[in-house]
Amino acid sequence: MAPTVPTAPSPAEATIVVVGAGLAGLRACERLRAAGHVGRLVVVGDEEHPPYNRPPLSKEVLRGTTTREKLPFRQRPTTADVEWRLGVRVTTVDLDARTVTLDDGSTLAYDGLVYAAGVRARRLDLAGELSWRHTIRTLEDAERLAPELRPGSRVVVVGAGFIGCEVAATAVTLGCDVTVVEPLPTPLERPVGAVLGREVQRRHESHGVRFALGRVVTAIEDAGEHLEVVLDSGARVAADVVVEAVGSQANTEPLAGLGLDLTNGVLCDDGLHPLRGGDPVLDVVVVGDVARFPVRGYGDDAVRIEHWSMPTDMSAHAAASLLAGLAGEPVPGDGFAPLPSFWSEQYGVRMQSFGLPHLGVADVRVLEGDLTGEAVLGFHAPDGSLVGVVLLGLPKRMLEFRSAVVDARAAQTLEPAG
Repeated sequence: MAPTVPTAPSPAEATIVVVGAGLAGLRACERLRAAGHVGRLVVVGDEEHPPYNRPPLSKEVLRGTTTREKLPFRQRPTTADVEWRLGVRVTTVDLDARTVTLDDGSTLAYDGLVYAAGVRARRLDLAGELSWRHTIRTLEDAERLAPELRPGSRVVVVGAGFIGCEVAATAVTLGCDVTVVEPLPTPLERPVGAVLGREVQRRHESHGVRFALGRVVTAIEDAGEHLEVVLDSGARVAADVVVEAVGSQANTEPLAGLGLDLTNGVLCDDGLHPLRGGDPVLDVVVVGDVARFPVRGYGDDAVRIEHWSMPTDMSAHAAASLLAGLAGEPVPGDGFAPLPSFWSEQYGVRMQSFGLPHLGVADVRVLEGDLTGEAVLGFHAPDGSLVGVVLLGLPKRMLEFRSAVVDARAAQTLEPAG
């Protein structure tokens, strides 16, 4: 199948529809305007809020130290004419007709499409009332959970990834009695491995958090005045509050049946165009948490990266790629080569990562400092190359170790001599 080549007005004057009104959608609009697009921009989002900052949801919002009025991103004058269709959901996309259909029955035609629909909280596959089980993905989620985190409340957090650990840290500092249930042997094992995971566990336990590791929740039952979380061991954990932090699910349903690879997000090429029958759809780009794409210097496998900084990194390349695709021209530059990074804050300590540590969890070395205090950990591939670092504190060392990861990646991408 040949690449899907659009027939559209001048790229600068094209109508572009953005599916998703989060950070990725906002940054895409900004970058399209910066790249010279002056045509119609329409953003469709299922939440009723303009784009807002999500990291504070599991920390400041739950602690009551910020309000919803402080969360929206400041919008630039260049995007003042963007049309926002908020509180409506895109149900279907037609790549051939170049239309999107909304759940209010209306249809929008596009010349170019930015798919930035993001992810939603994954739910446990359990019987019982969802009202018993909190998630932490949207502003409403956080505002519903916050008043439940009262001193003495028994909180069970299911999942010991970053969101689960952040919620546990927030809850215990608010005076809650906290238990974390996790099927893997250590917290954060998938993203950063067992060495750092055990240290994170130690820090949580020093603040009073309990862990039920290697355990799976089989049921959540109403015990009258409280809930009971039933584990696969048969143990029952009493709870006043249950928080599900079991990962995310990419919002790909509007793209179903179109011949795209929707396994764990939307598979894209390095131009961030989705692949249809192996060929890029040139009038569409995918941005943000929903995109799965190859990251140069980290092997051939495409990855989906849910890092806060990634939409900003992706949007400039996606804007250039989309406008070039609409014009039938190659994407300018040397291709998309972001440096993945993420951060988490627990108990006042910032954990900052660069690269893809999960590729090197079998070989983790303390490069500087003391693991039980402030430290830098290096994550190494089987060939010994540095694929990621995580800093626990030591903010003044951040740029140096970021550069080390950049240099290591550059060495991996150099053409072999001869």
